[in-house]
Amino acid sequence: MSTFKNYPRTLGVLALSLVAITQAQVSKKGFAFIGDTHAPDNKLLSSDKSPISWYYNWSPYPNGDLIPTGSLEFVPMIHGIDATEQSGTEQAISGLDKSSTHLLSFNEPDGTTGSGGSSISPEDAARAYIDYVVPYRNGSKGGRNWKISHPSTTGSGNGLEWLRSFNSSCYDIDPENGCPTEFVAVHWYGDFAGLASWLGTMDEFYNANSTNAANLKIWITEMGLPQQSAENTVGMLNQTLPYLDGLDYVERYAWFGAFRTDDANEWTGDGVALFDDDGGLTELGALYMGEGFKEGQKGEGSGAGMLTVNLAAVVAMGLVSVLMSTL
Repeated sequence: MSTFKNYPRTLGVLALSLVAITQAQVSKKGFAFIGDTHAPDNKLLSSDKSPISWYYNWSPYPNGDLIPTGSLEFVPMIHGIDATEQSGTEQAISGLDKSSTHLLSFNEPDGTTGSGGSSISPEDAARAYIDYVVPYRNGSKGGRNWKISHPSTTGSGNGLEWLRSFNSSCYDIDPENGCPTEFVAVHWYGDFAGLASWLGTMDEFYNANSTNAANLKIWITEMGLPQQSAENTVGMLNQTLPYLDGLDYVERYAWFGAFRTDDANEWTGDGVALFDDDGGLTELGALYMGEGFKEGQKGEGSGAGMLTVNLAAVVAMGLVSVLMSTL
């Protein structure tokens, strides 16, 4: 009898455990990796207890600092037109671990190359997307069937107008299919109210006014509150995290930036940094990492690790000079 009475309690414990495991598996949190060479920081972000489930670095080449843990999904990106013309791009994507299933395309095509954008006209982007990115979707490139994203524009009126022109150009080229996509990547730098409004605009553009059979998921691949105090930034993130976690159409999001305060630049301000100058989590970093993490907490090890991303390939894309000059 005692065994029978305890059985439901055991099932309850198991059910709660399964819920906890499921929640950990479906974490939306990721980060945009600019190349932090501090090994302890990287170990903390990619530790078994970390809620971070994915990262990207604006290229198709994963970072060696993060590969050994095996706990992060690397999401490759085809940054711009130049990357579509480089044979190494497809080779790198084809060689990625099977845990990589999603592919980002064309970073801020409405922005300038000086700010890290790809600066592509909607017409040229539509042609390159259909000719080069769509083949990854059906497996004729990249060694498998990838889930591909439309280009990620700036979070501005210019970005929305660019997407409208891009969509029109897609159907001018291919009236039946346009530029098919499985998900949408967006950027936002600003306060919580602006973020909520921009996400609503993107959801309306891609889903409410669409004939798609199913709604597209949205990823926020760059998100931050630049040039604000740490207090204001923490306040923004306190509003943002539960909001994003509760939105069904937001599948993933990435905070900018996963770096130390002394690596921040004048434009971002050091309020966005997840780590302080000594490698401890800032208040913001502890908030982003969530339960089980605290301000000042450091990763294992000491000193700085060597950045092992394929720098030659990234330099060819013009990203290192941009990122190093802005951070």
